[in-house]
Amino acid sequence: MNRFAFVIHPLDASDVARKYALARYLPARLVERMAQGIQPKVVSHITGIRSATGAEAEGWFIGCPLTARVIMNGKPELVERRLIESVQVAEQVGARIVGLGAFTSIFGDAGITLAKHVGIAVTTGNSLTVATAIEGAFRACELMKMDPKQAAAGVVGAAGSIGRVCCHLLKDHVGSLTLIGLQQDDLEALKQELEQAGSCPITIRRDPKVVLPELDLLVSVTSAVDTVIHAEDLKRGAVVCDVARPRDVSKDVARKRNDVLVIEGGVVEVPGNVDFGFDFGFPPRTAYACMSETMVLALEGRYESFTLGRGLTLEGVLEIQALAKKHGFRLAGFRSFERAVTTEHIAAIRKAAGR
Repeated sequence: MNRFAFVIHPLDASDVARKYALARYLPARLVERMAQGIQPKVVSHITGIRSATGAEAEGWFIGCPLTARVIMNGKPELVERRLIESVQVAEQVGARIVGLGAFTSIFGDAGITLAKHVGIAVTTGNSLTVATAIEGAFRACELMKMDPKQAAAGVVGAAGSIGRVCCHLLKDHVGSLTLIGLQQDDLEALKQELEQAGSCPITIRRDPKVVLPELDLLVSVTSAVDTVIHAEDLKRGAVVCDVARPRDVSKDVARKRNDVLVIEGGVVEVPGNVDFGFDFGFPPRTAYACMSETMVLALEGRYESFTLGRGLTLEGVLEIQALAKKHGFRLAGFRSFERAVTTEHIAAIRKAAGR
């Protein structure tokens, strides 16, 4: 049996209250401080994963008690210790590879140091996350009655390693591509690289506020601490794919713009009769792409640290995408602000956008 684990954590104090009812009556900061004293533990046993090849896998969700705010702004030594302890719990139950979920995947150097302190493979899942996000963006365009081949597309943060990969995945499937970022020299080099590989028309813009109202399809992958895309910035009927953590798109977009579709990536259908033993708000047998990367590697017997650090390669993204397809994983929907997006919701946005 192939064995894996995946580290999850509460996004905020309200998630802690789902497990500890008393927490709902206490101030959020107090709940977060108390949670820091809880040891990582097994949350559930994952069973029933069966590849299209016949391979099987089982896994475990490992709960790290730290909220997103503590992981991003708390004492680094505490966060690192809790992450090491989380992976050690995974080792103890028999996992041979562990995936880092949500904000644990971007803490510090994004898993590089952590992998040196533990005895099993570690992956952030970012390669399959990016592959599925772009696949999801194209599918979202179709559901919004938008032809990607006719769409004006843009990538915010294009000069970064993730942005570069996204540009390569987009360039042959959109009408035009705008590279958005502050590093002019890096953007010029990327533009030349894309054009040499054969591409749609490409332009460069430094100020997102100027170009965002012109774009039909937007992918955002910055490393900004604060949100960079707001409700007033977007074109009516636009599809926005926010791959960044922390997120680039303000929650105001969801509240104020009923004519814009924001997705944060794809929801993946897991092969077999999978039982996660835990409800994270998705339909049955579906999971985040980062979780799915860990499962794919386990099914393939690739117990290696496949995606670590902040750098991604196009080759790695295409490889894990092919392995996911081989084992029967497929896009099953979208998520937005940590929740699954329904077809009814998309239909309502399409109607509001006049499509």
